[in-house]
Amino acid sequence: MSTIAAIATPRAVGGISVIRISGEKAIEIAEKVFFPVSGKKVSEMKGYTCAFGKVKSADGELDEGILTIFRAPKSYTGEDVAEISCHGGIFVTNEVLRAVIAAGAEPAQAGEFTKRAFLNGKLSLTQAEAVADIIAAQGRQLHKCALSLHEGALFKRVKAVSDSLVHLLGELAAWVDYPEEDIPEVDASNMLITLGKAVSELKKILKTYDEGKILREGIDTAIIGKPNVGKSTLMNLLLGYERSIVTEIAGTTRDIVEESARLGDIVLRLSDTAGIRKTGDVVENIGVSLSLKKLDAAQLVIAVFDNSKELSHEDFQIIEKLQGKTAVAVINKCDKENMLDKAFIYENFENVVEISAKDEKSLDVLREKIEKIFKTSEIDPSAGVIANERQKRCVQMATSSLEDAVFALESGQTLDAVTVLIDEGVSYLLELTGERVSEAVVNEVFSHFCVGK
Repeated sequence: MSTIAAIATPRAVGGISVIRISGEKAIEIAEKVFFPVSGKKVSEMKGYTCAFGKVKSADGELDEGILTIFRAPKSYTGEDVAEISCHGGIFVTNEVLRAVIAAGAEPAQAGEFTKRAFLNGKLSLTQAEAVADIIAAQGRQLHKCALSLHEGALFKRVKAVSDSLVHLLGELAAWVDYPEEDIPEVDASNMLITLGKAVSELKKILKTYDEGKILREGIDTAIIGKPNVGKSTLMNLLLGYERSIVTEIAGTTRDIVEESARLGDIVLRLSDTAGIRKTGDVVENIGVSLSLKKLDAAQLVIAVFDNSKELSHEDFQIIEKLQGKTAVAVINKCDKENMLDKAFIYENFENVVEISAKDEKSLDVLREKIEKIFKTSEIDPSAGVIANERQKRCVQMATSSLEDAVFALESGQTLDAVTVLIDEGVSYLLELTGERVSEAVVNEVFSHFCVGK
């Protein structure tokens, strides 16, 4: 396998940059470009040691920095690894990488370091995927879930299921393949118990996908209401800066303004929509139509009502359209005299908050309500959460195969047919963990990583 190199830090100006080299010739290549001021040879450095020195190319000195050596197999990739930490300028970082490549390294592909860690048995496939989730985590809960996956939480849950099924397959194979031996026939009732437990556990694992998706991707959220109820003010409050135009003039927002905002551990993918009302303005009317479409597609609707005014025809129209939707009714402008029929709002919405969008304390009130709706505080990060569509599909297919095996067994089909279905289910679980996976799947997983990881 070739020796690879890449910049492992962001390609931007910073305090330091790290150029990572991994492979059989990693230390040999590092010795060609890095010269310790101590005079000691790089090849003589032990694992987990550092040296200060000069980085040079064929054209002369490039920088001074730190070289860190990791000896196989005690490294991230399981191979010999050398990491050069230099000053974080874009030009000098690229020059150091060029020098390393000129010395014999090949440019690393996306995710190739972590891919090698997987291929060298340092990580399971689910643990490797968790590396990308740790990097992408935008909140505490998702970060905890990613750390748990990296520590093997999902792998252990799936492994426990697959091991029970592999044991069952072993008993079936022994009974079928050695009929002359005095091996007792596999009891159908015991098989059903094992399969039932496996299906039950896989369904529990499958339920974690939606929880993880909310933390990972956020909630598609539409802020709706008639003009001048405070939608844009609420949008700006959630964002922490002025993004939507706020005036006393009705119909200021004519298009959908989209941004993402963090509310506790949840990311809201916000859409501030045009005020819903009848209008003769052609452009505003298009905005109203877009608002109604956004309302239908949103995972969460924040419906804003003006506490200082009576309910209008437009308000009743919005309330009617939100029946059956996941929504929070926000009674806004509670710092003003109450003219709104609050009782009617509470009768028509399960979730209601009373706030002033000009008061930052309102964020906590809204956050608590949304966390309650989506039950994010109940998510157990240590349980092992499905992190992506690949993992979800593997669990779904394994569950389907095992349910078919249960049906076949209960229908009186031959044990050979049942065995095939169980083996199929096990294959999907082993594909999930990476214990039995095609090269194409591995390449697809790591293609989503950044270069240098």
